Amino acid sequence: MIPRYSRPEAAEIWSAQTRFRIMFEIEAHAADAMAELGVIPAAAAQRIWEKGGPAVWNVERIDEIERETRHDVIAFLTHVAEVVGPEARFLHQGMTSSDVNDTALAVQLCRITDLILEDVELVQAALKRRAQEFKHTPCVGRSHGIHAEPTTFGLKLAGHYAEFVRARERLRAARREIATCAISGPVGTFASVDPRVEAHVAKKMGLTPEPLSTQVIPRDRHAAYFAALAVVASSVERLAVEIRHLQRTEVLEAEEPFEQGQKGSSAMPHKRNPILTENLTGLARLVRSAVIPALEDVALWHERDISHSSVERGIAPDATVHLDFALRRLAGVVDRLVVYPQNMARNLERLGGLVHSQRVLLALTQKGLAREAAYAAVQRNAMKTWRGEGAFMDLLKADPEVAGRLSDAELAVLFDPAWHFREVDTIFGRVFGDAAA
Repeated sequence: MIPRYSRPEAAEIWSAQTRFRIMFEIEAHAADAMAELGVIPAAAAQRIWEKGGPAVWNVERIDEIERETRHDVIAFLTHVAEVVGPEARFLHQGMTSSDVNDTALAVQLCRITDLILEDVELVQAALKRRAQEFKHTPCVGRSHGIHAEPTTFGLKLAGHYAEFVRARERLRAARREIATCAISGPVGTFASVDPRVEAHVAKKMGLTPEPLSTQVIPRDRHAAYFAALAVVASSVERLAVEIRHLQRTEVLEAEEPFEQGQKGSSAMPHKRNPILTENLTGLARLVRSAVIPALEDVALWHERDISHSSVERGIAPDATVHLDFALRRLAGVVDRLVVYPQNMARNLERLGGLVHSQRVLLALTQKGLAREAAYAAVQRNAMKTWRGEGAFMDLLKADPEVAGRLSDAELAVLFDPAWHFREVDTIFGRVFGDAAA
């Protein structure tokens, strides 16, 4: 994790202290279940909680032990024994390292996903508010980066809102899939640990038992999880790229907030650069970079190997913390986005009415002209406007083939932008619910 792109709440979930706290809770809950089953003394399970419950784990000491043992879970359990005392010998009865590590990872992923879901809701709230604010603000829609037909800025934002509704559902599904617990012992047969221990730990840790863990939780779950993060990151980038394009000097329909005292360039004092949304594009790339390694982790050898371990120690904190940071930043950008309706109106008229070409085309077909001929008539006049040879409507009025079928008054109606906005309320009803319409 890079502190520059990490929120403290998110980074703390991946701290060594948090991880060791979760590992202790897994072991202590397992001890409770074993005591209930008569496998270990009840007094030992109680003593484990009494001594280990309030403990602050000595990370440096655990690292020191691991340098000797070359085993992270053994190092942790050795330190727990130093804190708890003789009763620590009843910990980890019949369990294997993956039981602890995989279950702890599931808890961490669930906790960070809860933060990310909160972030998505903040993005949605900002998008909804701004979409309603600019619901009827006309602007030009673009396809291939070229002026197409009129739309509204509210519709642009509403489309992104709908995408983050889907993002929220993907994340919820990903959380459900990753929230599994494995306490099944070597090669996952429960030969040395009762399945009821797993059920107890799962309940206490807010997880569900893995139906069949082969000593590890199957990594297709993790692959699906990181793929879901990547899709959400791509949604972040799509909105960020839209804002970056709209902030270009020759467009300037919207721009990021530029704070008092902010500097845009070390060399050019006039600059107001889209640094926040450019940063979001970069963070999205980092999140997506976790997908291929996660997919490659699925094919482990036989019942278990640890080729996935080093991968997940890197991608799990990085991808989740970066996405958390990106979503919070995006919510702030949308909430304080500076919008220029006057520039939107100017750009909408920039091509001299070409954005109404389809309406003229359809009107000509309704007047009896074949579609191919109507298309040719509209296009030849549109190309003249592109070349700066006149306003589109004037050229159409002067074209005998067009003028013979459409009067000046009829052409004027076809150039009314309001026609394009007749179903805005319908779309808003679909996206935000009927009340929004």
